[in-house]
Amino acid sequence: MTTPPARKLGPLTEERLRQAALHYLERFATSAGHLRSVLERRVHKQAIQGLETPEAAVWIERIVTAMVAAGVVDDRAYAEMRAASLQRAGCSRARIKATLQQKRVEPAALDNALERLGAEQPAGDLVAAINFARRRRLGPFAAGDRAARRQKDLAALARAGFSGRLARRVVDAADVESLNAEMEGNLA
Repeated sequence: MTTPPARKLGPLTEERLRQAALHYLERFATSAGHLRSVLERRVHKQAIQGLETPEAAVWIERIVTAMVAAGVVDDRAYAEMRAASLQRAGCSRARIKATLQQKRVEPAALDNALERLGAEQPAGDLVAAINFARRRRLGPFAAGDRAARRQKDLAALARAGFSGRLARRVVDAADVESLNAEMEGNLA
């Protein structure tokens, strides 16, 4: 099976770059910094094919600024939505912060999103750790010999960004019911 030849791109214009940004934003919510990096990759792809465009950096800034001004890109709203989604999926605060930093969310928006998570759900890391353990079948959610798996379970929670104390609290819980009761008690 042969691979298809690389698609030749036409000359890059500000309008084509704006269309690429709009197409990306139709499919994904994102931060201003991440949109900038998406457009920079697009320009880089053009440069690799010998179609260098020196004014592209100015175009990118103009496009990102216009998208922010129009409200299409909002770092604060994106950070809050993504942080809440990641926490529900069982991510620790440390993992949430790293993910948002990787998506180039502005530091003020990132701090605001983490603050809001803490205010809305003070036991957020406990809930996230329990959700992670449930999904990965760790600790009381595991079948079989829990003692033999304890170190691996603790390591999995640590790699996910949870503190050792919290990991031990989840893995060493007597059973699922006591863990759920503890979670409900912290949510009330």
